[in-house]
Amino acid sequence: MAELRPILLVEDNDNDIELTMVALEKANVSNPIDVVRDGVEALEYLRCEGEWAARCDIYPAVILLDKKLPRLDGHEVLQKIRQDGMLRHIPIVMLTSSREELDLTKSYELGVNAYVVKPVKFNDFMDAVRDLGVFWGVLNEGPPLSFKK
Repeated sequence: MAELRPILLVEDNDNDIELTMVALEKANVSNPIDVVRDGVEALEYLRCEGEWAARCDIYPAVILLDKKLPRLDGHEVLQKIRQDGMLRHIPIVMLTSSREELDLTKSYELGVNAYVVKPVKFNDFMDAVRDLGVFWGVLNEGPPLSFKK
């Protein structure tokens, strides 16, 4: 059986983290879920630095990236990932509350794979996250498993 890649959730809001975790669990997404709470920690996770230095060097199946984050916002994280030859092919879904056309346009210009506005209604949020988890965690054929250094 193929190794399940983790899903990296980059989110600073405790309620959104909890709802996302519940939605993925209810969807029977078996991928491990790793959570980081700001943009700097997201990059450390991906580069196996800092507290993530001992992390197994397997690419995540997908990064669920909030736009509004402390230290580095989602656009800055997205830009740094897409500029990094080791990381640029990892699928990234901007999962955000922003409906601003400028945010949407900038996200796609920076190379996001999908832009999903967090639904306000509980059931709609659960459905959206379930669909993301199933597609990106299970159905999508991702990039090679290991880092090539």
